[in-house]
Amino acid sequence: MLVAGKKFLVTGVLTEASIAFATARLIQEQGGEVILTSFGRAIRLTERCAARLPEKPDVLELDITQPRHLAELARDISDRWGVLDGALHAIAYAPEPCLDDSLLTASWADVSTALQVSAFSLKSLAGAVAPLMHRGGSIVALDFDASQAWPGYNWMGVAKAALESLARYLATELGPHNIRVNLVSAGPLSTVAARAIPQFAAYEHIWKARAPLGWDLTDAQAVGRACVALLSDWFPATTGEIVHVDGGAHAVGAVATER
Repeated sequence: MLVAGKKFLVTGVLTEASIAFATARLIQEQGGEVILTSFGRAIRLTERCAARLPEKPDVLELDITQPRHLAELARDISDRWGVLDGALHAIAYAPEPCLDDSLLTASWADVSTALQVSAFSLKSLAGAVAPLMHRGGSIVALDFDASQAWPGYNWMGVAKAALESLARYLATELGPHNIRVNLVSAGPLSTVAARAIPQFAAYEHIWKARAPLGWDLTDAQAVGRACVALLSDWFPATTGEIVHVDGGAHAVGAVATER
């Protein structure tokens, strides 16, 4: 049992196809306890998913942009558990103009929202949960390879680049407290977030051509396993790292495909 007796916060569960759902399920199967977060109208979706886990966890309200929610989240976890061993950051959002065909379409108001929710939110979450990790812990955030420009990803790609840099700085600051900060860079999956990318259909062709191990856009299990492994004690000396779970596509150069 990889995480027996440990307690975790998992954000971003919206559907059973999500990486966050796969991670929460695997945590429970490996002996850990889970609390989920959601807010607004999405809470109903998250509660529906929670009921389909091996043990139904509580769902706490968290709008990551609201300091009051973060403070209440920390108090709730402290009151019920007194300690937290890890957290999964599965939070990202960009207004529609940020994913437009042209990078030049989005306004600063659009871009600032994307940066706050998709990158700065890792700092917000870490600030709330790190004081609860009295016995050390692990923070894992979901990434998508920001070393390249992807069709239609545009300002979300910029936000992911900021997330990658932020994770390194957080790893540096939290390391002395025995708190690790790592990213899992997943291949494309057919999730709610993916449907917001107008050119997402192209990603299937890219991964089919480039991934040596192949890639299934409908299966989040491999990514969930990586998240749980990093949340566990099995990587005690790994922090500031980006673990690619993408069938190996990141390691292969561009492959000519039919257009």
